[in-house]
Amino acid sequence: MSLFANYSVSMKLFEQVGVGLFLLSSGLLWAQDNTPSMPVPAPQVPALTGLAANPDPMLIPPPVSGQVFPTLFTSEERSNYLRGGLAFTSAYTNNALGSVNGEPVSDIAYSVFPTVALDETTPRMHTLVNYAPGFTFYQRTSSRNEQDQNASIDFAYRLSPHVTFSARDLFQKSSNVFNQPDLASAEGVSGGAAVANFSVIPPIADRLSNSGNVGIVAQIAANAMVGASGIFTNLHYPNEAEVPGLFDTSSQAGEVFYSLRVSPMHYLGVTYQYQRLLSYPTGGENETQTQAVLFFYTLYPNSRFSISFFGGPQYANAGPQLSGSTAVLSAASRSWNPAAGASLSWQRRVTTLAMSYSHIISNGGGLPGAVRLDNASLSIRQQLTRTLRASLTGGYAQNDLLTSAVPNDNGHTLSATPILEQQFRQHVTVQLGYTRLHQDYSNVPVISQTPDTNREFISVSYEFSRPLGR
Repeated sequence: MSLFANYSVSMKLFEQVGVGLFLLSSGLLWAQDNTPSMPVPAPQVPALTGLAANPDPMLIPPPVSGQVFPTLFTSEERSNYLRGGLAFTSAYTNNALGSVNGEPVSDIAYSVFPTVALDETTPRMHTLVNYAPGFTFYQRTSSRNEQDQNASIDFAYRLSPHVTFSARDLFQKSSNVFNQPDLASAEGVSGGAAVANFSVIPPIADRLSNSGNVGIVAQIAANAMVGASGIFTNLHYPNEAEVPGLFDTSSQAGEVFYSLRVSPMHYLGVTYQYQRLLSYPTGGENETQTQAVLFFYTLYPNSRFSISFFGGPQYANAGPQLSGSTAVLSAASRSWNPAAGASLSWQRRVTTLAMSYSHIISNGGGLPGAVRLDNASLSIRQQLTRTLRASLTGGYAQNDLLTSAVPNDNGHTLSATPILEQQFRQHVTVQLGYTRLHQDYSNVPVISQTPDTNREFISVSYEFSRPLGR
């Protein structure tokens, strides 16, 4: 009985303690709910500065990018693929050799181009390689038959999150500048201040051209970027007897720039540019050096649309114009010249448009010295239907020699090429095109007597592609 009594007493004591604890906790909760809450101070977080304040990478403005504007529709863009194919082109030209006995010589050419392209993208690297060797045969002038080479490479490597190295090279070996497997996409438009001058175009003749650039850019702050690049061009005629009045030329250039992103749409900057321009008239060498400080502005309504302007003073130091070992054709000269330019690039799903204009001192493009170059370029592509596309490329170039003892040594080039492109099924494409070329260079015999060229061509190509890594 004692155990039961003790148990009853314990239970009553437990119940009383439990009720007391319940009442106490209820009172505390009531007091807490009716007491004004005090704000808890937020932890102090340091303000973001530098690149962390704006992680969006800056774009490289066209005046200093060293790249050509895209010609592909956004619907055509793809990466990580291997592409190959075969292109066959037949072309008629009414001016194959220039004037012979006072009359132009017409001819028909047949070309075969195997093509291969590689586009590979990784988190840090992008590589795009195109190669198209080939053979060109002429029906009447078989002595100008040619083994062709068309090659290009674009390479970019991200050294760190904000530093990128890039390189680009374009090489062509052909007897005709228009003889390429895909002329619609080969003629690029650039918004840069230092561009290759290949505007003087001879009739059919052996010709090697090469242009390229290497550069490095670093985003040093949230809205600031610096960069440096080197640019080179070479033009070589293996047989000068085929191109009387034209000569080999080359150029080397270097530039450094600073670019400031004022807002997401507006970029300002300045660049310093140095050029060494060389030409090689028979037995001689002419050299011109230039220095320029150019200010630029680029408007980006969006990442696929840009409008750019650049301008500033350019100083030229032209050495004496020599021919042979001792003959001096003109004295050395020094001059200040205005340099300016503008460009526009617009890329949509079924449309691309690129145009540019520049007034700058450049290599002669085959003439015997450096020139004041006024150059305008245009490229338009439009998807008309699901399988039909149209394009138009063209340009105008005025070349005025800096120093010349020969009157009327200047000249200009005007060209236009419309193309219709029809795709059959998935792999076969047919191109129909026409090129109109007019040139006026009175002291270039291979051009002056027959200044106009008309070229009609048809190209049939078969192409396949395979994705990489699958």
